Amino acid sequence: MGCGGAVTRGKVAVVLIVEDDREMLSLLCDEFWSPNYQVRQARDGDEALRLVLESMPDVILTDLRMPAGGVDYISRLRTVAPRCPIVVMTAFGDAQGEQDVLKAGADAYFNKPVRIGELKACVQRLLAAKAHEDDDSGCQDEHHGLGREGRS
Repeated sequence: MGCGGAVTRGKVAVVLIVEDDREMLSLLCDEFWSPNYQVRQARDGDEALRLVLESMPDVILTDLRMPAGGVDYISRLRTVAPRCPIVVMTAFGDAQGEQDVLKAGADAYFNKPVRIGELKACVQRLLAAKAHEDDDSGCQDEHHGLGREGRS
């Protein structure tokens, strides 16, 4: 399944969307549908980790509060995908939760309801930064200071 946005270095960007709510999953897939993105889907944290281990995406968009989710799940994702940008979305966020998620390894944080335009712009910036980092063989920094992108 393909989905919409930015191309990283002339290739289709693989976006893993992790969401247990069917309506939200459908909305995100529809919004990212384009020739520039390939979308993969997972309905919980365990399925997401399995998919990441099978084939590394270019960016992960994930719900936080879902089966096999939470801050520990974000830490596990960061461990298995150290160079993959992680964008967290939650309807149950607060300032402490945001800090915990960013400390666990997320690159950006959005409260639901998510503003789709801001989410897509954040994904494009993260993909561009990742492509730049991949081109810079001396760069070891995994995070790009985008942690406060999605504050609503």
